[in-house]
Amino acid sequence: MARRTSPPTESTPPAAPFAVEIDREADGRWIADVPALPGCIVYGTTRDEALSRAIALALHVIADRIGHGEATPDVLVGVFVAAA
Repeated sequence: MARRTSPPTESTPPAAPFAVEIDREADGRWIADVPALPGCIVYGTTRDEALSRAIALALHVIADRIGHGEATPDVLVGVFVAAA
């Protein structure tokens, strides 16, 4: 997975609790992973599609956790940042 290696600067947003890591597989597919949510891994034919699918799945997981009392809605404040 691609990971940010440089420290945040004033123009770089701080690391989000649900950062999305995106990488390209050898076969050309894009894979997006939300490490803070185990099992939240998706593929897409483009980088943007993989990112969109990862965010959608993460929101479903978070909504389910909120619905079951496992998380509070404030977990959604400033949560998604795509890795460079």
